[in-house]
Amino acid sequence: MGDGPRVGFIGLGNMGRPMARNLRQAGFDLVVHDADPDVLSAFVAEHGGTAATGPADFADREVVVTMLPNDRIVRTVVLDWEGGLGPHLADGAVLVDMSSSSPAGVRAVAEGLAPFGVAVVDAPVSGGVPRAESGELSLMVGGEDDAVARATPVLDVLGGRTFRTGGLGTGDTVKALNNFLAAAGYAAATEALHIGERLGVDPATLFEIVNTSTGRSFVTEIVVGGNVVTGAYATGFQLALLAKDVGIAAGLAEEAGIDAPALALTNERWQAAAAGAAPGADHSAAHLQWWPEAAPAEASA
Repeated sequence: MGDGPRVGFIGLGNMGRPMARNLRQAGFDLVVHDADPDVLSAFVAEHGGTAATGPADFADREVVVTMLPNDRIVRTVVLDWEGGLGPHLADGAVLVDMSSSSPAGVRAVAEGLAPFGVAVVDAPVSGGVPRAESGELSLMVGGEDDAVARATPVLDVLGGRTFRTGGLGTGDTVKALNNFLAAAGYAAATEALHIGERLGVDPATLFEIVNTSTGRSFVTEIVVGGNVVTGAYATGFQLALLAKDVGIAAGLAEEAGIDAPALALTNERWQAAAAGAAPGADHSAAHLQWWPEAAPAEASA
């Protein structure tokens, strides 16, 4: 394989699977793990690498990437799984958490690994499944410079743009704030959709105009125009995960002592949507929880 570091990758979901595949295609010696043994065996059969069945299988890995649903699962896997990864990783190894974790969560992982000489970098991503596939994700990277430097060969394969955000936890801070803005934009855009529709404006016409005008954004073009208006509801990003990120942002505002009424209302809306939605629901379907009377027509559009 290539000259880069020996890499471990944990979490082969919608985002993790193409990311791990890109590392394999770039020539990295890869050990992979997923909680679903069928997903794990299918990945190895298709892309190669070594399947890990326990933390000891990561013993010679210089960089280990986690791409998991939340920081609770990250902590469980990294610190608690059969005694945790720490006792098996070499002094000087780096854990790169690319999940959407909370800053407090990633710092807790770092504290747990510190006695073993393992550094932690938080590098959450933006760009969704399409940019995970193409290796063009935007990466928000927090951590000590030497740890980031050791992880850089891996980050360069996975990201099209890498932003250094500061110390450990700042990447997750930026990711939460970014996703708050996306969630707020979605709430506003779907309000416009339903108001316009009630007053006789076709949603496709409305967003064709918006997407050539000053209201245009990634949310109006891709999420609403490409998924809500069409009824596709297939962005690949779960509603529950976006609600979790907005909740993290709300907690950060409280920690900072900032009065953030727009964030508070956005958080209220998304927590309500997550509470009512089916497990695994796409985030583009959140408006169906706020206006349930719209569900039959739009779900079949």
